[in-house]
Amino acid sequence: MPKQRLSKSVVDKLQPLTAELIYWDISFPGFGVRVKLNGTKSYVVQYRTRSTGRSRRKTIGQHGPLMSFAQAKDIATGLLSDVLRGGDPVTEAQMVREAPIMQDLCQQYLDVHAIPKKRPKSVANDRSMLTRLILPRFTSQKIRDVRHKDIQTFHNSLKVTPYQANRALALLSKMFELSIKWGMRSDNPAKGIERFHEEKRHRWLSSDELTRLCVALDNHPNQKAANAIRLQLLTGARIGEVLTSKWENFDLDRGVWIKPSHHTKQKRTEHLPLSKAAAALLSRIKNGAAGSEFVFPGRSKNKPIVDLKKFWRSVLSKAGISDYRIHDNRHTHASQLVSSGMSLAIVGRLLGHTNPMTTQRYAHIAGDPLREAAEVMAEKMSLGTRMRDRST
Repeated sequence: MPKQRLSKSVVDKLQPLTAELIYWDISFPGFGVRVKLNGTKSYVVQYRTRSTGRSRRKTIGQHGPLMSFAQAKDIATGLLSDVLRGGDPVTEAQMVREAPIMQDLCQQYLDVHAIPKKRPKSVANDRSMLTRLILPRFTSQKIRDVRHKDIQTFHNSLKVTPYQANRALALLSKMFELSIKWGMRSDNPAKGIERFHEEKRHRWLSSDELTRLCVALDNHPNQKAANAIRLQLLTGARIGEVLTSKWENFDLDRGVWIKPSHHTKQKRTEHLPLSKAAAALLSRIKNGAAGSEFVFPGRSKNKPIVDLKKFWRSVLSKAGISDYRIHDNRHTHASQLVSSGMSLAIVGRLLGHTNPMTTQRYAHIAGDPLREAAEVMAEKMSLGTRMRDRST
């Protein structure tokens, strides 16, 4: 390769020959200009890495209006200085180009964490949030380039649906937490973002509504679905636990429902005592069962009922009940237990709550039997006063 003292005027005069050539600057080793057959001139640097001694070449940019000789020389000085400090500009640039993007993180989260470790319904929820909310916003953005401000802006854009916004934020935070463990970045940009306030639902059925619901269930033509709702009301279980339950999970002689860990939200095996009514209901269902391992098989005996949305809308319409979800049957179950004098601790255990605060929503109901108990003493004292008045 030819060598000469390079300058702006020298570079301007260089002309293409019969082959592509690189002219190296004798006054600045490692810096040169490449002249292609079509006349294009590009500045380059060449160096050997300090760690391996491997020769590397990097193109700085094309000579012309956007890059002068002086600018190229300044960039070359910086790059070669990095090499002296042990850097490798070519490898570093390649790492930046090939750095994983958010789509990669989403897929790795599903493959490595969600699918192996979470319940199928939770995986489906995560996949839905990724597809509908997160990927449209972050798909091609490099993981290392996502900033705290980006996550904050994304979260704020969902303020009209605060519950959904908070779930998406929690999912992002979990993914970035894992990305640190996977060596994709060193910090979690979702950390420290304040969640939106969420109004907790406190909806359960009054005695009159519960009566109307039971009548609607009795009169509905789909008694298989009706039985699933009855079992949920009698046990306070989540509807997913009811629909995926198998006969092997029930010990009807002992009156126990053994919920396997992969079906419960808390990922632990639960032993739920069955009431006589629940055990009797299951016995009736079993007597009419068609040989499926599932208590509530779907169209195929090998799979359970998937959901009851259409059935539930029909039942609520016939019962004249509004603003009431299937999940609220758990609240109705709990409210009936608490109002009968059952302690919040016991109710929480029956519902599978690991956090006592979750059961505190029923605290004001628990006050009713306590108030009635308090009135017992007042009544005794009132009786004593009346007897004294009569004696005087």
